[in-house]
Amino acid sequence: MPRPANRTCQKMTGTVPTVGPMSESLPRVTPAQRRARLGRRHLLAPSARAAGVEEVADAVVGLHATDPATVYLSACARLREPGAGEVERALYEDVSLVKLLSMRRTIFAVTTELAPVVGSSTARAIAARERATLLKHLRERAEEHWDEARLAEVEKAVLAAVAARGEATTAEVAEDVPALRERIVMAPGKSYAARQTVGSRLLRLLASDGHLRRCRPRGSWTSSLYPWAPAPALPDLPVREAKAELARRWLAAYGPATEADLKWWAGWTATDTRRALADVGAEGVALEEGMGYVVPGDVPGDGGPAGEDEPWAALLPALDPTAMGWQSRGWYLDPDHVKPLFDRSGNIGPTVWWNGRVVGGWAQRADGEVVWRALTDVGREAAAAVAAEAARLSGWLGEVRVTPRFRTPLERELTS
Repeated sequence: MPRPANRTCQKMTGTVPTVGPMSESLPRVTPAQRRARLGRRHLLAPSARAAGVEEVADAVVGLHATDPATVYLSACARLREPGAGEVERALYEDVSLVKLLSMRRTIFAVTTELAPVVGSSTARAIAARERATLLKHLRERAEEHWDEARLAEVEKAVLAAVAARGEATTAEVAEDVPALRERIVMAPGKSYAARQTVGSRLLRLLASDGHLRRCRPRGSWTSSLYPWAPAPALPDLPVREAKAELARRWLAAYGPATEADLKWWAGWTATDTRRALADVGAEGVALEEGMGYVVPGDVPGDGGPAGEDEPWAALLPALDPTAMGWQSRGWYLDPDHVKPLFDRSGNIGPTVWWNGRVVGGWAQRADGEVVWRALTDVGREAAAAVAAEAARLSGWLGEVRVTPRFRTPLERELTS
């Protein structure tokens, strides 16, 4: 893994240049310049599409995987030859993509090459917090007595049971480890109180810790009924070095971007974010929303890749990494379009893109038809390109029906 740039390694100050009023000496980057990068860097322009899903996952620094369908839809939007089989190969046959509870406590599918970076920079800290939370709930809300010793004993039994079976669902493991059937009362005394099994929490925790991985789901690729299997241990990397490498990759894919964007995307503290930007030698630029950063030598018009002006349209799924890549989205998303395209929790639904801007939303109806609606006047060229993408999506989906886990007003309206 590349080490931080020498000039910042020597200082190790953990700070990056900041400004009050925007410095006139900084190169200015317009929203149009930022949008022009997305087609090629996020593999959405037709000429930039990838041959394999691993290339896609690395290009966007991980595919959102909270909704199982998102991984497939995001990957296929960027593949030259889209199909669920290519994604299944990477996830379940070659296991060249692994799912980790990581940035913002979200499940991401990342390549095995990037997994140690994600694990050391974010996932392990999240797993530690998840463990502390689960133990607290077990002590206070479980039907039977639990303490740290009992939790460790049950975890050991679970790992042995999964290893013996090769792969198994949570319910199947509970046949061998009955303690998993015990229940925890969540939100006691509230109108929305619920009872969860210990198994439903514990196996996810063991996956967060890197001990288990999700196998091919029972049912179609849109299913969440995963069996579990033992996972190979991820190498431990120095945390600071891992954070710098993750920041470098993110800036290369999503920059120019602000410190607040990276802090939000990674789920780090402000101190960790500033230190990572300093360690990677991030260069300052002036954005409409304030100070932004790029990796060294990546200022638009100053050595950046050519060919970033190719027209492109895309139908991206709910929680696609491009749509969820920044905290500040005004440069690619009209604020008036937030209400129809987001749910109440801030999850973005299926979106229609034209040349780096969100211009509408789409949905799949019960009969399989992919329909879309523009929220602004896009013109004939854009409409034809979007229609072609809708046909391309329908073609590889075939008989599969996809309903987003997080439904938005426009998606519901299109399917009604």
